[in-house]
Amino acid sequence: MIDVESFAGTDAASREWDSFVTAQADATGYHLSAWRRVFEDGLAHRCHYLVARQHGHPIGVLPLVELRSRLFGRALSSLPYVNYGGVLAASHEAARMLLSRAEQLARERSLSYVVLRHRQRQFPHLPARTHKVTMTMPLAAERDAMWTALDRKVRNQIRKAEKSGLTTRSGGIELLDDFYGVFARNMRDLGTPVYGRSLFASILANFPRDAAIHLVVGRDGQTIAGALSYAFGPTIEVPSASSLREHRPLCPNHLLYWSVICQAIADRRTTFDFGRSTPGDGTYHFKEQWGAAPEPLYWEYRLRDDTDLPDGDRKSPRLAPIIAAWQRLPLAIATRLGPRIARAIP
Repeated sequence: MIDVESFAGTDAASREWDSFVTAQADATGYHLSAWRRVFEDGLAHRCHYLVARQHGHPIGVLPLVELRSRLFGRALSSLPYVNYGGVLAASHEAARMLLSRAEQLARERSLSYVVLRHRQRQFPHLPARTHKVTMTMPLAAERDAMWTALDRKVRNQIRKAEKSGLTTRSGGIELLDDFYGVFARNMRDLGTPVYGRSLFASILANFPRDAAIHLVVGRDGQTIAGALSYAFGPTIEVPSASSLREHRPLCPNHLLYWSVICQAIADRRTTFDFGRSTPGDGTYHFKEQWGAAPEPLYWEYRLRDDTDLPDGDRKSPRLAPIIAAWQRLPLAIATRLGPRIARAIP
């Protein structure tokens, strides 16, 4: 018999949860229990972490974050901000039981839908959106071999950045303000509400060995590009990266990603995950030129009967005037208002 219960949140429960996660071949780093603290402390959300047990032992987990927004509706998300999440189970029956409990929880909390971000289709009977892909690239064992494997155009752009006097720095929380200054400005320029600084501070605090900040600095000492990296097992991922538009002719993004790749090789990682993209957009082509290949993502939904499949397409005509208005906001206002909106994006 399989029982589903709420995660206790104790140190012992966290160790048990993480031991199960790390033993699963299809686990992602976002299934680890410490992300619960990130969502609670960094985004001020209520979390519902579920454990499926059989004979007292965990055989499945489902991290869920409760979101309530006038713009995006009321939902249980697994997981917001990050690229992956969803059900992680050792059997189809355990997965089904976790989904059933999530549905029940959504009804109890008067929520409109449950969204599960999966890398493979887990529940074919559910409606799904496949509008995003993740872009991954195998890493060579040595830096020189990786350099040779890169496209000639990419190598030339890295050299251009270096000849322009750009340099890189890597570290932790001490570099957060420099990264966030670039990130917040770039999000405003894109017309996108920015996540709060507290989110990245919480990630760095909860994953001091696995998360890092990477910067590109100009000749004058100004930070012109930055990224957050997160490593889990053999894979390193860049979930957030930005650069200042006026410096892009110097190719800071290429030097930024090359520095993260070099660090990953030094740490014996074997896969570089560029994160999710929309096929055909600018970031997709940037990642593609490095040699990254797209892998489909499946966002599966359990909808309330009176709820339509959410439309999160940034290119939707109804969003165009909102994006244009946001781009015209003074940076200070966009940075102050953005986190209140971004935290509720499913």
